[in-house]
Amino acid sequence: MNIIPYHEIRKISPEKARELVRKVFEANNKNVSKTAKILGVSRHTVRRAIYGPLEDKSRKPKTCPRKLSSELENLIIQEAKRTGFRYRRLSLYLFRKYGVKISENTIKSILKRNAVPRKTRKTKKGERSLYDYEALIPFSEFQLDTKHLLDKDSLPKEVYEHIKKYNLPCYEWNMIDVATRTRFTAYSYELSSAFGFMFISLVALWLRTHNVRTPIKIRLDNGEEFCGGSERKLKEWNKMLSFLGVELNPIPPKAKHLMGIIENSHRADDEYFLMIHAERCKTKDEFIQRAQRWQDTWNFFRPHSGKGMNGRTPFEKFIDSKSLVSSHVFQFPTLLLEDILKKVGTFYSLFCNKLGGKYVFTTYQSAKKFKIFLLSTSIKSSLSNCDTQFFAAKLGL
Repeated sequence: MNIIPYHEIRKISPEKARELVRKVFEANNKNVSKTAKILGVSRHTVRRAIYGPLEDKSRKPKTCPRKLSSELENLIIQEAKRTGFRYRRLSLYLFRKYGVKISENTIKSILKRNAVPRKTRKTKKGERSLYDYEALIPFSEFQLDTKHLLDKDSLPKEVYEHIKKYNLPCYEWNMIDVATRTRFTAYSYELSSAFGFMFISLVALWLRTHNVRTPIKIRLDNGEEFCGGSERKLKEWNKMLSFLGVELNPIPPKAKHLMGIIENSHRADDEYFLMIHAERCKTKDEFIQRAQRWQDTWNFFRPHSGKGMNGRTPFEKFIDSKSLVSSHVFQFPTLLLEDILKKVGTFYSLFCNKLGGKYVFTTYQSAKKFKIFLLSTSIKSSLSNCDTQFFAAKLGL
């Protein structure tokens, strides 16, 4: 009697294999030992096939003491779908937000078991990092850009209409330090190169006053609010800003990927600031106050998982760098540029004496304007009278 081996049949169908055991068992006068010898299996396997069900039993453990509770597992799935984070960022995010320490491997298994989709981004073959992040010195490399707040594609309709109805600021000016991801922010109702030069000068003055001694390189696009692609204008701006050790480096046309760090921050502005807080503001003052809180949250409390950050906040990265820059540099005031313009005028006056410009200001007038600028903003809280006199003397005012 030619019989196909039990184990080969089992690979095809466990049910058919056990039916074979039952037939051989009946043909041999229900002798368990003889049946096991013919089929080349153990007597336990024969008894299991005869007295048990034909299908395989579940191998799932009846108890699992170390398994996460269903509430925690649902929380992980919910936050993963909402934020789009994967296991590494999600583990840090859950610990900071809920104080729950869950290993990365556990989260990875839960996401895989529940088939939570992964958001992927296509990158060009051979693409390299924009900077040598490990060798960067804090506050030496920056990216500068503006954001149009009234954007129907990125904001819900009700938020968009609220900003228009209450005449809130329409434009955001951002400068981000690449090494620490520290942000310096201002707002305005209009885009103009006067505001662009004012914002760059404002941040440069703030950095120099807080002991930033390295050259400052700023990468920016060719927008009309900056140099607008004009070589003459770029040369003029670089000449004026060279007195502050600032160098502007516009990106080539159609090379927005070179501004990836600051472009990614715009999405966070929409999701964590505008969509939540814009509707709660009915005046520009309320908006600027909430914008200040958002900037402080970004700089002090929001962890970053980009290259060189390893889940640290900008302030934590700054402390780890052991830089000699004053930590008060993180208290940059979020301002409305129109208010600065009314009290100070354009910042070109700070450089007219050096360059022999069209407008001439006396030493007394320039020093007075500079002091009004410092004292008219919340910079006053971070600068002493000695700082003001030192910086005025540094500019030759």
